[in-house]
Amino acid sequence: MTDPQLEPMPDDWERALAVVAHPDDLEYGCSAAVACWTDAGKDVTYLLASRGEAGIDTIAPVECGPLREREQRASAAVVGVSAVEFLGHRDGVIEYGPALRRDIAAAIRRHRPELVITLNHRDTWGPAVGGWWNTPDHRAVGRATLDAAGDAGNRWIFPELLTEQGLQPWNGVRWVAVASSSTPTHAVDATSGLERSVRSLMEHHTYLEVLTDKDPEDYCREFLTGNVRQLAPRFGGLPAVGFELFPRQ
Repeated sequence: MTDPQLEPMPDDWERALAVVAHPDDLEYGCSAAVACWTDAGKDVTYLLASRGEAGIDTIAPVECGPLREREQRASAAVVGVSAVEFLGHRDGVIEYGPALRRDIAAAIRRHRPELVITLNHRDTWGPAVGGWWNTPDHRAVGRATLDAAGDAGNRWIFPELLTEQGLQPWNGVRWVAVASSSTPTHAVDATSGLERSVRSLMEHHTYLEVLTDKDPEDYCREFLTGNVRQLAPRFGGLPAVGFELFPRQ
């Protein structure tokens, strides 16, 4: 039995908020799609739960956090994203719960997106990529994002967002799209954004130096090209960035 064909992602929206745990999560997951969207005039904002300060064994968190934040801002700029925000949750021990949901709901109310994007929230990455166990941070942030899309529209959940921060409820989220899902339902043609996605990932210089012994450009190109080609048979032969799409309205 063959996998079903992927539907094109909706494009009748103006604003998106991409919510992930760490610097480089979006670059590994969906930056080619982001490049296509910003080319089309879409407004995309990045929201990161942590600064990735625990991600490099040889650099203390107090030094690593600001470094990875700078690399993330440079990386986002390559694909046309200028707004990058950090929530300041502690890398490696991000907890799913009301505090995280509230922070993400607040950002949704501030930015008022129609599309919210996050990363694989399930226990594993799926059999297609070896079935590796997913990290606690990814699971927590992905699940909290799915829930916060509803929290943002309910004035009685986290009422302090209105009374203390003046953030009116936002019921305008129409979809939550999960990147790097093992069960994608929709896709974006990555053709025009692929080269910039490679350059965007390469901006994470310090992290790549400790992650791989390969030439950084070769590593980034091989990884990202392999990902988008894997879904091509399900998307008319086109290199594709896949998403599992959850409609909200």
